[in-house]
Amino acid sequence: MNSVAEKIRALLQQRKAILLVHNYQPPEIQDLADLCGDSLELSIRAAQTDAEVIVFCGVHFMAETASILSPGKTVLLPRHEAGCPMADMITAEALKHKIASMAPMPVVTYVNSTADVKALSTVCCTSANAVSVVESLDAEELLMTPDRNLARYTASRTGKKIHYWEGYCPIHERLTPEAVQLARDAHPEAVFMAHPECRPEILEIADVIASTSGMIRHAREADQRSFIVGTEVGLLYPLQKENPDKEFYPASDKMVCRDMKRIAPEDVLRCLETMEGEVKVPEEIRVPALRAVQRMIELSG
Repeated sequence: MNSVAEKIRALLQQRKAILLVHNYQPPEIQDLADLCGDSLELSIRAAQTDAEVIVFCGVHFMAETASILSPGKTVLLPRHEAGCPMADMITAEALKHKIASMAPMPVVTYVNSTADVKALSTVCCTSANAVSVVESLDAEELLMTPDRNLARYTASRTGKKIHYWEGYCPIHERLTPEAVQLARDAHPEAVFMAHPECRPEILEIADVIASTSGMIRHAREADQRSFIVGTEVGLLYPLQKENPDKEFYPASDKMVCRDMKRIAPEDVLRCLETMEGEVKVPEEIRVPALRAVQRMIELSG
């Protein structure tokens, strides 16, 4: 163990802190984690611990979600400028105008969104539970924000009329059928797993459609030995780590999120030393945002 990692472990213990790391983070950050996984899953699990400090290696909306679920804990983001382009494609003000212009209907918001957008929503969803959340609503028409691709996928699986915000993840959006075909030509035996944030034409040719945690679960349980992974390339590391006897290939080496690669071990160390980079959601936003998250948890079981 190098000295930076040793110092991080010592400070985590000293600060009564827990280190959360998203699946898309660099390998050297994932190896430091107390918990590694999807953003909401991490926030829920951290809220159940007695840690007093949460250090979240991810992007800004993820740290906000941790603050929403753990108001009594200090939440730190090692690089405050680490953001999410899709979350930035919608604002609370723009959503207010959209809601006012439409007939009354539920607003389902993907957790990849800011706290103030969550606060205006009826219920939140993840890429894993979007279909079950929408099916659980007693409404045949609704608005989904901010990801149009997740909304289209959900509409195709539920039969409900879904209006959608024109947001998208640039990393998943850039995956093309041509790139998938090249990967399949190189690895004809491989199962192609695609994330619901991908474009409809990608999901149409996918063998498996799943969230990041869903991909990890499928790879673990499947009899197949090789997989083409249609999401941010950071997921290949935990997939390979958990399944050393299987092979994983990126659907495209262009699927790299710069924001998810901003945090280095030195940033985590500095964050713990200085306790800088706090993310705190104000109560007037946190309470309604928490309501939307809790309703999702109840609806999706």
